[in-house]
Amino acid sequence: MQHTATPDGTGSGVAAPYLPTDRTVPTRSRERASYDRELVHSILDEAYLCHLGFVRDGSPVVLPTLFGRIGERLYVHGSTGSRPLRSAKTADPGLPVCLTVTHVDALVLARSAFHHSMNYRSVVVHGTAVTVTDPEERRLALDAIVDQVVPGRSRDSRPADARELAATAVIRLNLDEVSAKVRTGGPNDEPEDGSLPHWTGIVPLTRGYAAPVPADDLDPAIRVPDYLTAL
Repeated sequence: MQHTATPDGTGSGVAAPYLPTDRTVPTRSRERASYDRELVHSILDEAYLCHLGFVRDGSPVVLPTLFGRIGERLYVHGSTGSRPLRSAKTADPGLPVCLTVTHVDALVLARSAFHHSMNYRSVVVHGTAVTVTDPEERRLALDAIVDQVVPGRSRDSRPADARELAATAVIRLNLDEVSAKVRTGGPNDEPEDGSLPHWTGIVPLTRGYAAPVPADDLDPAIRVPDYLTAL
């Protein structure tokens, strides 16, 4: 998806960083934390699966779900009967949530078990999710969620009809309290372990796509669209 960052108000067009808060400053490896707005956006835009955490009846719950981003807002959709979406509608001022996105870029294999790790890029968002009621914002949010999975797909599918929209709830989470965290590089072995006879290094991971498989009832005359071959 194409999104634009929020300028810093100076007229320079440079995106201002997010402001750190008590909840967005990590207790460990603080040097890996970043509040760079463009970095946060790039990590979010490369993902389509997030994990949404909230408290239900006094117990923590974390749900994997699709999401979409429009500017400084994240959108999550689901059934109007789902617990978090009902809670976001009835709670005042909304539902406190924590939303996370993570990409694993490599496995880091050290000589010692203790120093095994991963190279990763992650974003954590804290805030209050509210129900989207404006029809136009709901439409844009649902298109954004579809395009987050496959860019361009919303223009090549039937929009939700009135019945489907009535069964679908959308919540919005503003990107206010946000941090990214990134690890790169190789293992951090102890100097005294340098002579141990164990393989050490990284195992890069890449995300790939196989050839699209048409549905059994697809008209053979309909070709694979360009936005899919571009993947």
